[in-house]
Amino acid sequence: MLKTVSKPAVRLVERYLPDPYIFVLLLTVIAAAAAIAVERQTPLAVLRYWGDGFWNLLTFSMQMLLILVTGYMLASSPPVKRLLQRLAGQAKNAGAAIVLVTLVSLAASWINWGFGLVVGALFAKELARQIRVDYRLLVASAYSGFIVWHGGLAGSVPLTIATDGHFSVEQIGVIGTGETIFSLFNLAIVACLFVAVPLVNRLMLPDEEESVYVDPALLGEDEARRVRIQRPADRLENSVPLAWLVGIPGLLFLADHFLLRSGGLNLNVVNFLFLFLAIVLHRTPRSLLESLQEAIKGGAGIVIQFPFYAGIMAIMMQSGLAETLSEALISFATEATLPFWSFLSAGIVNIFVPSGGGQWAVQAPVMLPAAAALGVDVPRIAMAVAWGDAWTNLLQPFWALPVLGIAGLKAKDIMGFCLVQLFITGAIIAAGLTWF
Repeated sequence: MLKTVSKPAVRLVERYLPDPYIFVLLLTVIAAAAAIAVERQTPLAVLRYWGDGFWNLLTFSMQMLLILVTGYMLASSPPVKRLLQRLAGQAKNAGAAIVLVTLVSLAASWINWGFGLVVGALFAKELARQIRVDYRLLVASAYSGFIVWHGGLAGSVPLTIATDGHFSVEQIGVIGTGETIFSLFNLAIVACLFVAVPLVNRLMLPDEEESVYVDPALLGEDEARRVRIQRPADRLENSVPLAWLVGIPGLLFLADHFLLRSGGLNLNVVNFLFLFLAIVLHRTPRSLLESLQEAIKGGAGIVIQFPFYAGIMAIMMQSGLAETLSEALISFATEATLPFWSFLSAGIVNIFVPSGGGQWAVQAPVMLPAAAALGVDVPRIAMAVAWGDAWTNLLQPFWALPVLGIAGLKAKDIMGFCLVQLFITGAIIAAGLTWF
């Protein structure tokens, strides 16, 4: 049945979903028009919100570009390529490849969302080199594992409210991760998704005649290069001691961060880890730079689109549009249904504000008073917002850009399969938030 359902979904998305750049332009126009029509903002005010906020994600944009680049460089190092090849060798057929890449992506995304995006995409490419499998579904499966990130160890919302001095501490206090990430209802949702997402992906596998395959030769398998030393600069570019003189201290810094200072994973730490592991494992600066040349090709979408999303977020937040949308959706909620409506509202807001931390800043002033008035458990409402933010990433191509850049596909190639997952995972998450 899922194979039958996925066919029209894939055709619909392939035909009508525009390039992510066109998508962000349309969202910009919609957000601006809604701010003027609904919030009674003047066109000049909306223009200023947009322009002033346009560069607010520069740091984050660079972090995401580095996630793509450093992850690619790490995966293209000889030891990691051999490891991925051995792991991919465990899949003996197309169905097993789909299940395996989904499970790897789910596990990696639960640990850290940036880690999951890169690992899933790179593992999908390695599987495609060894197994004849529909490449669109393989990459979609790698991306679908991202659904669990906000219920995992790096979830923005649960980590925010577990931090001393967070912006709503006077209202709700500090809520530990035992009540959010490691709560029974959240772990139950995660466990169900670990079963359902791989199964759904496997059941969507197209028949042989309808599958789209990729030539393994087009996936960037590096050929062995013979190093020729002709000048003094060549010796430096191919110097293992020089690379390790910088790479090993970088790894020692991470050992100090984790072991002596009990530091945690965040986006900067993941990028630092990927970069210095790549420096060490590539052995020579020249090998690393050749990998970089390949990696950077997939980063164009991040560079051009993320500033537009920053402008959209500024319109939504400063005009009051995001708050109005949240209030409208929870206005008729009851004690029993508030988690569901919080989840749904977060999913809709996420299409325009695809940032977990930024979305919580917008929705918390609406959701927390509603939870207090109805006597609903605050950790559950916080996780409802978190899951809503993660859920519609299956529709919003913002977070798919690093995956698409690594895999060499377009959003329209994978989003039809993700659309099917959107409805199924939405039902599972909503049920878990409401009844567990």
